[in-house]
Amino acid sequence: MDSVVLLLNSNYEPLNVCDVRRAFRLLFVEKAEVIEYDHHEIRTAREVFRAPSVIRLQYLIKRPRPRVRLSRREIFTRDDHTCQYCSRQTHDLTLDHIVPRHRGGSHTWDNLVAACKTCNHRKGGRLPEEARMRLLRPPKEPRSDVYSLFSPYLADPRNEAWRSYLFLGHG
Repeated sequence: MDSVVLLLNSNYEPLNVCDVRRAFRLLFVEKAEVIEYDHHEIRTAREVFRAPSVIRLQYLIKRPRPRVRLSRREIFTRDDHTCQYCSRQTHDLTLDHIVPRHRGGSHTWDNLVAACKTCNHRKGGRLPEEARMRLLRPPKEPRSDVYSLFSPYLADPRNEAWRSYLFLGHG
């Protein structure tokens, strides 16, 4: 029961990943149908069920555009583990607020960058211009695409069937 299931909208658009229990609940109340089966079975006291791998909702749901969660790790990934002031690539980074929080800066994608400790200390509580520092590139929210949302699950060979529904091809 620890495997995951790809959930598709009724138009075959990938929505998200759910666990097998959630998938069975959707199937039993006829809100979804099985498109692909997994390679294992779920046994109850009375019956044996083939585990689904891909299910599709019977009705179309509208959803907002998925967004990448704002976190330290995602900022460092967006900035390629590179200090945005001196371009030094390292895994020993800090987060820097371009406009410091005490000066009204927000904790948002476009105000946060990865910075090495030296540059972050040198900039301090000032604006980059005041510290005579320049950003390598302006920060922005990363795109949330099918690849970044679902590719971590493709490392598991049991989820190989998902590729044709995620438009990623084989390989």
